[in-house]
Amino acid sequence: MNRVFWPLAACLMLAGCGGDSSLNPMRWFGGGKAAPRATDSLAPKGGYEGTEANRLPVAQVLTARWEPTVEGRLLVVTALAPTKGWWDVELVTATPMPEGRVRPDADGVLRLQLVGAPPAPGSAAAAMPAQPGADTLTVAFPISRAALDRIDSVLVQAGQNAVTLRR
Repeated sequence: MNRVFWPLAACLMLAGCGGDSSLNPMRWFGGGKAAPRATDSLAPKGGYEGTEANRLPVAQVLTARWEPTVEGRLLVVTALAPTKGWWDVELVTATPMPEGRVRPDADGVLRLQLVGAPPAPGSAAAAMPAQPGADTLTVAFPISRAALDRIDSVLVQAGQNAVTLRR
């Protein structure tokens, strides 16, 4: 029994090694080469690098409102771009700050800019004007209670207008 068990256990262990493993007996003499793995990703072909520089102010802020959260408040802004196809829309601080930090200016106003990436020039989306009912953009910006204590108001700037919210 022992003479049969150990060789059988060794064969089963080696046969159980993954297809990419060099311990797989099917690959010892060049057979069964591992197929290259395709990586599935939703990232653009060139990656996301450089999209920050391509973002422009979104044309118009339509509404801005506060939503309560457990940690503080959520600033929810609805906007309208000049054309269809705008993406990567975000509220960013007008004054550069470390990531995750929000501080108002000396006058107690937190200044935010609404920016986004326009569609590719010459694309069908770039040629079609945005429709107010269907093509609105909604973004949110969380603000903690600690940051809210120092903020008197929030100014959201777009390309054509600005909206101020009191705390």
